[in-house]
Amino acid sequence: MHAKNLRKNPTDAEQKMWQQLRNRRLAGHKFRRQHPIPPYFVDFVCLEKSLVVEIDGSQHLEQETADRFRTAYLEQNGYGVLRFWNHEVLCHTDKVVEQILRYLDRPSPQPSPPPGARGKDRVSAE
Repeated sequence: MHAKNLRKNPTDAEQKMWQQLRNRRLAGHKFRRQHPIPPYFVDFVCLEKSLVVEIDGSQHLEQETADRFRTAYLEQNGYGVLRFWNHEVLCHTDKVVEQILRYLDRPSPQPSPPPGARGKDRVSAE
């Protein structure tokens, strides 16, 4: 029920991102929104490529530690995680989409990030 409520009340940035990702619009990749990956609900996920896309608002400035734990959990479970700020999605949509496509075009299986790269999961589209 929680995912359904989240899907019914998206932020402006989530709504804009969904327009780019829905119906296989992004290079034929299928994305789901507000998808459960217990114990979390992720904003968007491409299960085929094990990619989670999170869109963060200003409240995430105060929950940086929680976001790091969430990202680490998802990565430990085989997901790549890209995070973007709301303003990046709203003002630089093309650059955000380009970053996502770059990730999706990486060869599978996804190579491990270099040592020390974890925790630097927020991508800048600017």
